[in-house]
Amino acid sequence: MRLVLDKEQQELRSTVRKLLADHARVREVLDSGEGIDRPLWKRLAGELGLAGLVVPENLGGAGAGHVERAIVAEELGRSLAQVPFFASAVLAVDAASALGDEETLPRLASGELIGTVAVAGGWGPLDVRASERDGGWVLDGKAPFVIAGDVADVVYVYNGQWFVVTGGFERKVLRTLDPTRPVARLEFSATPARKLDGDPIARVRDLAAVALAAEQLGGMGKVLETTTEYAKVRVQFGRAIGSYQAVKHALADIYSSCERAESLVRLAAWTADEDRDSLPLVAATTQSFIGPAYFQAASGGVQLHGGIGYTWEHDAHLYYKRAKTSEILFSGAAARLERQLGLEPA
Repeated sequence: MRLVLDKEQQELRSTVRKLLADHARVREVLDSGEGIDRPLWKRLAGELGLAGLVVPENLGGAGAGHVERAIVAEELGRSLAQVPFFASAVLAVDAASALGDEETLPRLASGELIGTVAVAGGWGPLDVRASERDGGWVLDGKAPFVIAGDVADVVYVYNGQWFVVTGGFERKVLRTLDPTRPVARLEFSATPARKLDGDPIARVRDLAAVALAAEQLGGMGKVLETTTEYAKVRVQFGRAIGSYQAVKHALADIYSSCERAESLVRLAAWTADEDRDSLPLVAATTQSFIGPAYFQAASGGVQLHGGIGYTWEHDAHLYYKRAKTSEILFSGAAARLERQLGLEPA
């Protein structure tokens, strides 16, 4: 078991971090209303090939692993870059891989297509009706909260069975807590669909939990970094606020959470690559800890920034909002962990 990044993995992290620093446009993209940073996504997916990190080389991917994908997700979580990496390079790629959709997978891996997955809350089946018509399938119903649904070219729809749609549906962008992760409602009305065999919902969910945990870890690290720097320069009553014991203890708590979260993320990513049978337990354990931990760290970051932390101009509230919405995405992780341990959910 290797939980320490090797030289190549560290170089990957440095490359992605530098690229994101050179293209820091969070506020600009928010103000534009575009939803995603398309030039940045083109560089990440097309030029660097990061959309297909876990896709085999014979299908147009990089043939890397979930450890490498977690590194990229972590850096995206640090920067809050508005690219559809989680929706397309994680959810859609994993669904296409697990379902054997080799027709679409290479185009997702290259970044030519943006994909996403539509499931109900708690990763259950949607209330979407599938009917056979003219030798094919059509869908009717609604998918209420779809990440990157506003820009997705391909949507994998789960209603107890799996279907893929590439058009013929309406989208409505929703105003949600987190403006950096667009969500849309999709409405299907006799929408042509292609039925796929298999039901890998648990596998897709567990791999998504690993990638999201890496993203959350990146956000926690950024909160710790910016809050620590602020505590060094903000002076109150003639002293830097970082010299006060209460502030030191609060920062120490965030640091401790970050260290534990990093250990869990490294283990989860390794498990996704090397020990498939153990992934459900490790994924549930990771999300049960890191979801609440990130939100607690982001809350502390806002408070320790004082009045400036509550302003729109400061980024503290963006991490706070991302932390809460990410925690809700896997709100059933604690119950899944209890089931994995043979316990009854509370």
